[in-house]
Amino acid sequence: MAKKRPQTKTTKPRISNGARAEGADVSVPVVGAREPCPCGSGRRYKACHGRAAAHAVTELVKRPFEGLPGECDWVALRELVPAATATLHLKGGLPDGVPSVTLATVLPMAWPALRRDDGSVLLGLQNDTSSGDLSRDLADTLLRALSAEPGNPVAAQRVPAEGPRLQDLLDTDDTDAAFEPVVHSGFEFWVPDSAENSSPEVAASLERANAAAIPTVRLSGIEASYWCETPEKNHLRWVMPHPEEQLLDALARLHAAGTSSIGEGTRLVGSFRAHGLMVPVWDLPSEMGAKECEQPAAAFAERLAEALAVDAPLTADERRARGGLTNRQVTLS
Repeated sequence: MAKKRPQTKTTKPRISNGARAEGADVSVPVVGAREPCPCGSGRRYKACHGRAAAHAVTELVKRPFEGLPGECDWVALRELVPAATATLHLKGGLPDGVPSVTLATVLPMAWPALRRDDGSVLLGLQNDTSSGDLSRDLADTLLRALSAEPGNPVAAQRVPAEGPRLQDLLDTDDTDAAFEPVVHSGFEFWVPDSAENSSPEVAASLERANAAAIPTVRLSGIEASYWCETPEKNHLRWVMPHPEEQLLDALARLHAAGTSSIGEGTRLVGSFRAHGLMVPVWDLPSEMGAKECEQPAAAFAERLAEALAVDAPLTADERRARGGLTNRQVTLS
């Protein structure tokens, strides 16, 4: 996400009906990101009023996946997991000629989406967005993919400010339409079994992506908890749905009591903040695999539930523990 630049004193952009960034004495139309800004600054739109407009929208949508089944896993696939897919269920069912819609962490050449030869759709999640509302951007890409000619990728484009969001397009009520990520060891899912040969560009992109992928496993017993392997040590990264302040208090209680680890040799080292949710992170010994995490993670979940239910003020030790956890937070988005 781009860093916010200070605003000038003469122009105070805001979003108005999604079409213009308006100031006290100037009205700036929305144009392409690389086009000169209509305000006459000489800078490209994305580095001038476009930046301010995008930030104005971003500040309004802190949890773009809120209301979707599996919100925590959406966040994990967007920010933490290299290679994964999940079947998406549309309201009203699939259109004619579209046998399936699949969410993918990333697609070849960073395509936003792909309509395969058989009519199926792949929607890429880990792409840059233009509007500041990730849900709206993905919904726009999905709609264009559903109507694209089979055998073609969907290009990136600026998204209308008043368009549908994923919450409008995906089935959020049917209990059979659960969001169930499948983590892959590589990106071979890019190439369907029926394809004998992929293009040289796709093959090269596949090779690069596989070389960079960090081995990752989703724990089977805990929602949105992901073990990953790195050269120095392994990690457990766990996206949690609880309000941040309440979760920090609970983690501080456990940390002060010496019960915040998930087994011998493990340590709660901090957390990420991503799309409005917290992601606590544990360092693990290099010999501790995903299977060895299952039981201690389940036991920690029970301790956390008990700590979340406590509403007494924090003790001095717990406040110090909370301060340490807060200082070790990193915001991803």
